[in-house]
Parts: sequence; C-alpha cells; structure tokens
Amino acid sequence: MGDTGARSSVPRQEPTDMPRLALCALIVCVLAAAAAVVSFLQGSWLGIVWVLIAGLSSNMTWYYLRRGRAAYQKR
Repeated sequence: MGDTGARSSVPRQEPTDMPRLALCALIVCVLAAAAAVVSFLQGSWLGIVWVLIAGLSSNMTWYYLRRGRAAYQKR
C-alpha cells in the first residue's frame, strides 16, 4: 500500500554514443541553417534569426556532447 523505501531493481541503461538531447539539438541546427540559406536566397532578412537559432543549437549540441562524455568517463 505505502512506500516501503525499497529501491526497484531496474537495470541501469548504458549510455549511448550520442546523447539524445545532443542529437535533437544537432537536427535543429541543421534545419535552422537550411532555413537561413533559403531565407537569404529569397531576399528576406529573416535569415538572421535562423542563423542565431543555428548558433544557439550548435552550442547546445557541443554542451550536451561534452556532458554525455564526461558522465560516461565518470562511470
């Protein structure tokens, strides 16, 4: 009925080669870069916003990759 304080014996999942958040950020970066190119080719200055989003997601990719590698080496 209540919590007995016992921990479940669920096996821990091994870390993957590329953390999922880093992969998602990389996909956003590639799509934002493509959107920036298309936007600039159409003559729209809105591409500047896409370039900024690509830069932010690129930094997020590197951050999550380094964090994942550090966690993997720690184990």
